[in-house]
Amino acid sequence: MTTSFEHDPLAAVLAAEEAVTNPRGGPEFLGIAQARLDRRGFLRGLGSGAALSAFGLTGVSLSACGGGSGTASSASPAPARISALSFALVDKSRNDQLTVPTGYTARAFYRTGDPIGTPTSPAPAAYSNVGTDAASTYTQRAGDCHDGIEYYGLNDAGTAADYTGGNRRGVLAMNHEYIVSQFLHQQGDRDGAPGSAKTATEADREVALHGVSVVEVMRQTGGAFSATGTWDYNVTSTFNRRITALTRIEMSGPARGNPALITKYSPAGTHTRGTLNNCGSGYTFWGTYLTCEENWAGYFTRNTTTDNANRGGSTAKSVISLNRYGVTGDRYRWGTLAAPDAATMATNAVSDTGNDRFDRWNANLLALDRSLDYANAANTFGWVVEIDPYNPNATPKKRTALGRFAHEAAVMTKPAVGQPLAVYMGDDSRGDYIYKFVSQATWSAADVAPTSLSANRMALGDKYLDSGTLYAARFNADGTGTWLPLTITNPAIVAATNYTFSDQADVLINARLAGDAVGATRMDRPEWGAVNPLNNEIYFTLTENNSSGTTGRRGTTAGSGNVIDAANPRYFSDARSATSTTTAATNTGNPFGHIIRIREDANNPASLSFTWDVYLFGAQADADPTRVNLSGLSTANDFARADGLWFSDATNIAWIQTDDSGAFLDQTNCMMLAALPGSVAERRALTAQAPSTAVSGSTPVGAELAATFAGATVTASTLRRFLVGPRDCEITGVADTPDGRTMFVNVQHPGEDTAAANVVAAAGTAGAGDFNSYWPAAERAPGSTANINGPRPRSATVVITKDDGGQIGL
Repeated sequence: MTTSFEHDPLAAVLAAEEAVTNPRGGPEFLGIAQARLDRRGFLRGLGSGAALSAFGLTGVSLSACGGGSGTASSASPAPARISALSFALVDKSRNDQLTVPTGYTARAFYRTGDPIGTPTSPAPAAYSNVGTDAASTYTQRAGDCHDGIEYYGLNDAGTAADYTGGNRRGVLAMNHEYIVSQFLHQQGDRDGAPGSAKTATEADREVALHGVSVVEVMRQTGGAFSATGTWDYNVTSTFNRRITALTRIEMSGPARGNPALITKYSPAGTHTRGTLNNCGSGYTFWGTYLTCEENWAGYFTRNTTTDNANRGGSTAKSVISLNRYGVTGDRYRWGTLAAPDAATMATNAVSDTGNDRFDRWNANLLALDRSLDYANAANTFGWVVEIDPYNPNATPKKRTALGRFAHEAAVMTKPAVGQPLAVYMGDDSRGDYIYKFVSQATWSAADVAPTSLSANRMALGDKYLDSGTLYAARFNADGTGTWLPLTITNPAIVAATNYTFSDQADVLINARLAGDAVGATRMDRPEWGAVNPLNNEIYFTLTENNSSGTTGRRGTTAGSGNVIDAANPRYFSDARSATSTTTAATNTGNPFGHIIRIREDANNPASLSFTWDVYLFGAQADADPTRVNLSGLSTANDFARADGLWFSDATNIAWIQTDDSGAFLDQTNCMMLAALPGSVAERRALTAQAPSTAVSGSTPVGAELAATFAGATVTASTLRRFLVGPRDCEITGVADTPDGRTMFVNVQHPGEDTAAANVVAAAGTAGAGDFNSYWPAAERAPGSTANINGPRPRSATVVITKDDGGQIGL
């Protein structure tokens, strides 16, 4: 996921990670059905006797064009693919508001800093939102920058999991990707004067605001469950907990105990502290949550000149690995509080409260033994982390068999008894890869979603996620593809010249380097994945790839490097006009992004081959129709930079969310669209188009297209805008109740691009100031940019219901 770091003191760290860590250039291609249900749809199907027999189980209200609130009812069977979307479409907007269609109501209810507690640990006081809350309270507050989210149903009594009927009460697990530091402290991004040294109090707040929230939600009246009440989170629930960048987490799978994971904190290489930059998410068929560590590499301080030399120079394996992952920078300056040398570090005992809690951000090689420093700390990040949302006492585990990279999401196709499971993942970096993990274990009906809260779900994760084969995708120019095994026995990995792999754990810890070795296809920033419950086809958003840096997407005439190809076929420029909050700019490469679609051969998750097409191209409605707007977008559905992607099992609607940090912000804030995708079988062959020599609509000269395969063109009936967020936000993360009548959507970093001076000037005035956004506490009138002297903006979860009580989107 792209993030805006104008006010981040080391913004270039993340930009570098997304742009330049894959040095491999040149051509990227060789030579250039039974409908299934997914996740809860699969579980819903178990409600019938026939299905059970088949599996061997016979024994502040937000701006909307309407108001009101519906009540949840019992789960309904998922419909077949509906033929047309008919809700009132939402127009593009630059307003500082969250807008949903007429007939829907949206309300923010779990915001950055909101207190959470348990029956034995009372919640702290309400959040001040001016940076005066004690740092010690932040482990019991909602994190910042809400992101991926999943819903886990409960029965009305809250005493058992209910995956198909838990429509009034459940548990939300959600990610907190990063922080907007200028809104967290008293003086902007500092408690003291701007530019002053980072303090322990500031760092402790920031560390705690990363990670994951697990929080109970329910319809309630007066804080007690009520079947017809209003949705809110349960402030004091046994399910509530925060997993932060300091929480103890177990390393699991093939890399557990590997020398590359040894740190002062865990000399055995079996544990680490915390999870970072959690972006997309996933949901397992045994009822656990998968959270994905994305842009974690920029959190560690490392002097590349001295550290590379201490490690043996540019050809040393650890240096090659660190460079490939872009580990440098100290994004939030937590490392400035760390011990600077081995002698000082030796005096700091391992502790979550002492100085050692900061030492772990110093990734420089300081000692002769890795158990005496944190030179390997970065190797313990970049994983998929499994969490049991129903059991607050279960230790989270990092599943190393799924590989280490900038994980964006982890999604599964529907399991079938006797077949392995497949997990699909994207590496969110320009020029990096799409991956698949296939389990060694085959699916057993006995493992389907246990209802007991005390069930050992993590043991099922051990069974299915700790042993198997990791693959990287190669997309061929003829519309086929190949899954390339990332194994120590693969001759391409054995023969790798840039990096010598020692064992399978080394391959997984350095999955990017393994992908390089086997010749996987470099993609335009693979982000969220999703699986269509109607046909098991897999989708990935490819958010963008501008032509800057060594991995930027270029046209065939734009010099050497990462040129366009069939799976990443567009090269064009887009001019963005200046607005009250953005400057004019021209983006070149693939600035609007696209969504790719995969169908496994024989619909088999273990298949080594597949067919593919580009389901949808992001574009401005008036862009060149032969090179840019290839999906036929109109003003009802034009968009830029798809990021979040998710299918509802209740309605089979695909929901597409945007993370636009610059391409389309002159016309609209970020948005969420509803879609009715078809199938790879509907694909069209598009012929290559040479660079244009004349302006076409909003597209300047020089646009070109590689021969490719595209999905059917869309209409306002098969793709339409459902939601537009407030200013400077990203719309990211979506889930619904099993009946599809309540939806949860996350709004991340509203007002993020507010000038630092405006925040500092507001210090001491109860948080009021001239911010780009005041959401969710206040909203400007439509079209207004006036300073309303309101409170600091906050990320938040939004609950959406249909006023007539119906299913969302239908």
